[in-house]
Amino acid sequence: MKAVVLAAGEGRRLQPLTSRRPKPMIPVANKPVLEYVVEAVAEAGIEEVVLVVGYKRERIQTYFENGDKWDIEITYAIQDAQLGTGHAVQQVQSLVDNEFLVLNGDRIIDADLVEEVRETESRETPATISVTRVEPAQEYGITVTDDDGLVRIDEKPTGESQSTVINAGVYRFTDTIFEAIEKCNRSPDGEVCLPSAINHLATETTVDIVKYHGRWLDVTYPWDLLFVNDTIVTAHEAPENGQVAESATVTDRVHIGEGTAIHANATVKRGTSLGPNVTVGTNAVVSNAVVMQDATIDDGAVVRDCIVDENVTIGPNATVAGGTATVAVEETVHTDVTLGGVIGANTRLGGGAVISPGTVIGDDVTVRDGTTVGGQIESNATIYRG
Repeated sequence: MKAVVLAAGEGRRLQPLTSRRPKPMIPVANKPVLEYVVEAVAEAGIEEVVLVVGYKRERIQTYFENGDKWDIEITYAIQDAQLGTGHAVQQVQSLVDNEFLVLNGDRIIDADLVEEVRETESRETPATISVTRVEPAQEYGITVTDDDGLVRIDEKPTGESQSTVINAGVYRFTDTIFEAIEKCNRSPDGEVCLPSAINHLATETTVDIVKYHGRWLDVTYPWDLLFVNDTIVTAHEAPENGQVAESATVTDRVHIGEGTAIHANATVKRGTSLGPNVTVGTNAVVSNAVVMQDATIDDGAVVRDCIVDENVTIGPNATVAGGTATVAVEETVHTDVTLGGVIGANTRLGGGAVISPGTVIGDDVTVRDGTTVGGQIESNATIYRG
């Protein structure tokens, strides 16, 4: 049985982190989210994988190539226009056999779930959907079931739903799914989502359920990345990479990439991943942070609860204090989220700059020395001290 992994999406709610990479390539403990999915599929014994790619697809194809690193065979299907998950599945119709698996490429799951869904092929039903419990559940498709299987997926539930059982995003289909997708109504933008096709199947036949109680991690918003990164670095032994000065302090639950240097009297605290070739200067403090490759945190800087994209420079004695904040994403206001800030690729924070909690700074921004910054900063801006 082949596994189809949907990895064509952009992830607009994660901007600016997805301005240069597709959402599935966002690193968690220095590995793309998509790599955890591929590893789970390979561990489950599946040898052939089709990656559906689209937005910034070169990043995925260059990284995964033909799958030899994972002892699997990877082929690619191109979704040129992101017209929904149903449309994405349609792109593989000529590449799969009568029965196949579908997984979301931006959610970290265990091989056990892949195996459990695969084993339902013996039931000779046209589809299986996995479900799990997540709180809060309203961000995801809430599932309604009965003794016979799935009744429906409420993709965008209204009101205060009491259910916390959601669509976990791992499926088994026969080729009947393609006909179901064709029968679905499109949105005004031409999109068709896979849950709509599954709902159509559920009205005509039995859709099986697999209840999953294992690891299920999703990065929808920037602050989710901090939580997921902390969860992963906690569960895995950190490799002993880089150069760490004798007087530096590195706690447990830290992941250090190759070529990274942590200088004298610096402190790196739990929940942090430092990508390849990162520099942490003398007396700097980094805590609960995702710092991507080639970033520099200069002497005396403090970086807490922060996501630092590639090739960022945080100047000497600059401060990202961390803590909780109110952050607006796509016209929705989120309160009490743990986010010190997001700093886009190639941005330069000057010496003594102060970043207020919840600040989101775009790519290629220059913040001058001693400047205090808050809110949303567009890419390519230059911010001067007032």
